[in-house]
Amino acid sequence: MSKKMKANLLLFIAAFIWGTAFVAQKSGGAIGSFTFNGIRTFIGGLVLLPLVFKNREDKTQPVFTKQELIGGIVCGFFLFVAASLQQFGLAYTTAGKAAFITTLYVVFCPILSLIVHKKKTRPLVWLCVVLDVIGLYLLCMTDASFSIQIGDTLVILCAVAFAAQMVSVDNFIDRIDGIKLSCIQFLFSGLLGIICMFIFESPVSLSNIMTAWFPILYAGVISCGIAYTFQVLGQKEATPTIAALILCLESVFGVLAGAVILGESMTTREIFGCIIMFAAVVISNLPEKTQTTN
Repeated sequence: MSKKMKANLLLFIAAFIWGTAFVAQKSGGAIGSFTFNGIRTFIGGLVLLPLVFKNREDKTQPVFTKQELIGGIVCGFFLFVAASLQQFGLAYTTAGKAAFITTLYVVFCPILSLIVHKKKTRPLVWLCVVLDVIGLYLLCMTDASFSIQIGDTLVILCAVAFAAQMVSVDNFIDRIDGIKLSCIQFLFSGLLGIICMFIFESPVSLSNIMTAWFPILYAGVISCGIAYTFQVLGQKEATPTIAALILCLESVFGVLAGAVILGESMTTREIFGCIIMFAAVVISNLPEKTQTTN
């Protein structure tokens, strides 16, 4: 098997894990959103710590530099906001819907890059924004009163926060090791979640937490730790556009997992909305035409 084929396989597995993790999040939401997210993201950071220590080149230097800590904290804050909004939203919407709406981050990213970094956005991306609005309308508007459900609204805001987190990662990734950045952001995001857990969801019951041990471990160890590592290893060899298209399958796996495991169903209107949104995500990742000169 070629290196590119192995890389694409790792990315495919990562997309599958992230998609099915929506079911774990839906199942674990009963113990409290801050409790679930705080514990699982902190576990995700702990899972990456062995890789951080293994990849250290200079054992005499600190494990994390000041720049790595700053980058991880900034990205971890946006990750905490995004994950919290997503978890709260899952209490009011289906795992399938949440999976598709979350993929809006692919379209929001270039918009935020334009605002923050003044990076020009291709006209094609604005077309994708229009398609996503149409898809969201079909997916989320269940009647003619233009009243969007609270769960869908929270997940839309979660997609914006995930886009902010990715723009932040883009700002630091050229200067910081990717695994270290992810490790710190998971640990910081988990710490914020645990603090909020004690403030807003106390009293915290260990026996209550243990009832959701499998969703927590799946979302923490498998989704945060393993899937992210597969993404990093895969993106080293894969073509960027192909990598993005494969990772977009997260939304498809989320809908399939919701249907198979949780027995969720979607109307024809909602399915059509998903198709339009998925098409927008795919189109937004198409490469630009290179200009040739004679």
